[in-house]
Amino acid sequence: MTHSSRENAYSTSLLGDSEASSFRRLIGRLLYLTNTRPNIVFVVHHLSQFVSFPTNDHRRVALKILFYLKNNPGRGIFISNKGHCQIRAYSDADWAACPKTRKSIIDLLVYIGDSIVSWKTKNQITISCSSCEAEYRALAATVCEVQWISYVLNDLRFSHTKLVPIFCDNQSAIYIANNQVYHERTKHIEIDCHLTREKIQSGFIKLLLVSSSLQLVDILTKPLQPNIFSSLCSKLGVLDIYNPNLKGA
Repeated sequence: MTHSSRENAYSTSLLGDSEASSFRRLIGRLLYLTNTRPNIVFVVHHLSQFVSFPTNDHRRVALKILFYLKNNPGRGIFISNKGHCQIRAYSDADWAACPKTRKSIIDLLVYIGDSIVSWKTKNQITISCSSCEAEYRALAATVCEVQWISYVLNDLRFSHTKLVPIFCDNQSAIYIANNQVYHERTKHIEIDCHLTREKIQSGFIKLLLVSSSLQLVDILTKPLQPNIFSSLCSKLGVLDIYNPNLKGA
């Protein structure tokens, strides 16, 4: 066995029982931290899928997250008490992202005014046959989240009468939502079609096309280049309480 092959075998070896338990506790704490740090959601949720059989590679990545957090202890989501109560949302999906099950990942962001109030990333229950189907299921999940937030605002006596813009970077999914004709290839997602189209026709939501470069949900979906990651963090409203003028990653 060469030196490189021995090193590779070591890096992918499973952790011992005590180290694996420590890794699981760390991931549990990091999952809790994602409630205020959406910029670590993607990598933490990815690591959480390997808590049963963690390797040295997984532990190494988890330690890098700790170093990142230690360098920026005061960063988190800033919720402003000023401005309007207009709801807007971003919807995206990573088609067949899971290499084992080929299930897609649903991602969404919801804003009230300029403050992000809800974000979610999760595997779809079923396997989508196309990227359009994955995007449409993500739209349906986003519509449900927006509807729930609208109910909460009404209970708090904040009337919400404006159209809710939902930004999606898949033109085919937007076309299906606005088109009255059902195609043979979309019958298996008919329930999601009904849900989204009903909200469009009732005047509750409006679907808008956004370019992939401006899709904020990408930070929850995939690894990004440092400059893109920093730009999206600033748009999410991540603020450092020790340095209020510094935004981003």
